[in-house]
Amino acid sequence: QLQLVESGGGLVHPGGSLRLSCAVSGFTLDYYAIAWFRQAPGKEREGLSCISSNGADYADSVKGRFTISRDAVKNTVYLQMNSLSPDDTAVYYCAADPRMYCTLVAEYDYWGQGAQVTVSP
Repeated sequence: QLQLVESGGGLVHPGGSLRLSCAVSGFTLDYYAIAWFRQAPGKEREGLSCISSNGADYADSVKGRFTISRDAVKNTVYLQMNSLSPDDTAVYYCAADPRMYCTLVAEYDYWGQGAQVTVSP
């Protein structure tokens, strides 16, 4: 059974950092693209970053602040988030799809349950 579980969310002060983890099971990362999305109250779901065997991509809103990486041994994808601001407050989701090139469009078949990130003084 394919499963994605996010962890690492929480409360952080502006300017701080967090690292989100997306532990996957039921498939191997070599043949799947993984993406991170977020959704704030009253806003649409936003694609942030994605990674596949053919590379990674970032939304302009997080480029230079967020870094995506993956550990094939641990079957885990990470999102390192630096220089956080209150605008980054949202529920963060990881998603997976069997494709060789990733996309920031929410066309993914499998989703995690989400992790809350709150940036507040």
